[in-house]
Amino acid sequence: MKKSIKSRLIKNFMIIIILTVLIIEITLITGVKEYFYKNVETIIINQLELSTTFYEKYFSSANLSDIVIDDVDAFWLHTNAQVQILDIEGKVLMDSLGFDHGEAIYIDEVTKVLTQGKYTYVGNVEYTNEPVMSVSMPLLRHNSPVGVMKFTTSLEVVNEDIKQISKVLILIGTVVIIISGIISNLLAKSIVKPILELTTIAEKMTDAQFKVRSKEYKDKEIDKLSSTLNYMAEEVTRREKIKDDFISSVSHELKTPLTSIKGWAITLKSYDNIDEAILKDGLDIIETESDRLANMVDELLDFSRFTSGRISLVKESLDLNQLCKSVANQLMPRAINNKINFNIFIPDEKIFIIGDLNRIKQVLINILDNAFKFAENGNVDFVLYQEEDYAFIKISDDGPGISNEDLPHIKEKFYRGNNSNSHSGIGLSICDEIMKLHNGLFEIYSEETKGTTVLLGFLKEEVV
Repeated sequence: MKKSIKSRLIKNFMIIIILTVLIIEITLITGVKEYFYKNVETIIINQLELSTTFYEKYFSSANLSDIVIDDVDAFWLHTNAQVQILDIEGKVLMDSLGFDHGEAIYIDEVTKVLTQGKYTYVGNVEYTNEPVMSVSMPLLRHNSPVGVMKFTTSLEVVNEDIKQISKVLILIGTVVIIISGIISNLLAKSIVKPILELTTIAEKMTDAQFKVRSKEYKDKEIDKLSSTLNYMAEEVTRREKIKDDFISSVSHELKTPLTSIKGWAITLKSYDNIDEAILKDGLDIIETESDRLANMVDELLDFSRFTSGRISLVKESLDLNQLCKSVANQLMPRAINNKINFNIFIPDEKIFIIGDLNRIKQVLINILDNAFKFAENGNVDFVLYQEEDYAFIKISDDGPGISNEDLPHIKEKFYRGNNSNSHSGIGLSICDEIMKLHNGLFEIYSEETKGTTVLLGFLKEEVV
């Protein structure tokens, strides 16, 4: 089962908080313990230094065993700790508590004292269950060690104090974890709440409720997601309208030639002895409308192939000069019939590019066809030129131009501007796809009442 973002956030927050509190607690408790133990050690060392100095000053001339017998009280005058005196071999000469250590010796401890000058031990001893701390220092006679003095004190009271302080620290840590848990829950809610709101908006949009809009948020990332959802809804709404207009337009455009074909077919069928002129007119209209219908179907099929990625180019080395002349010659009769002043400026030198002959020709015919429609009884310029590594084709007309509102969308799929004469609204989108497949330039410049200019750019083939 998948976990919610909220539960994951709270879990991660709590893991971090608990680990942090544990580390701090362990550090503080360890620090408190070290502090208390260090104080106890410092006190014992001070007392021990006082006793060893007292011995060295007043008793160092006498034998250590004799002093233990005659002046034993002098060694524990400066402390309440257990006092032990060991000889150089580690045997206990005197114990202030009177414990009989028998043959027990502390040779290792004596060795460490004589080597280090001081030895501190924390742990347990055999004659009591209480934890103890002992500090040992050498007894000197003329700067030479003659024995070891050892002070031992119980740590039971100190450990109890440490325990009480630890309980307080643990209680504080527990309170911190609880408060942090509450804050983590609130933080997780504040993060998840806008996501849940956006999810609700997205679910409504999936239910085709594209009029709903998300509000603005203070967080940059969440607000960007909100704006993206709103933009998506606007785009879907706009594209739905374009699609509906496209379907309506295509339906109308398909109906017109079909009506003409069917009408003339019925007309010709109704005559028994039909006049040859009427027959010719009818067949001409049927042929023209059939061609028009076929062109529309081809255009739609081309669009389908491009959008599904099933189109592939057959690229080869092309003489763009020759291709432009061929297209110009092909369309010149139409320009004459439409009373258009078709101005052709094609240089004599050959310009080679790598491309698909039929697809580039399709682009040129489509753009010139649009120019002829808009520039009826006007001027259309067809110019081929080259600059450095690129060849450019510029097609201009002095028609009504394209509005500033339509110009940014003129190459979009299904888009038909207010003044568009396109049958389906996808001619320029197909041209755009073809130019993209050629890595070419396709720009449209226009101003209302001043005409339109289309600029195509191709990378020239390197001549070896």
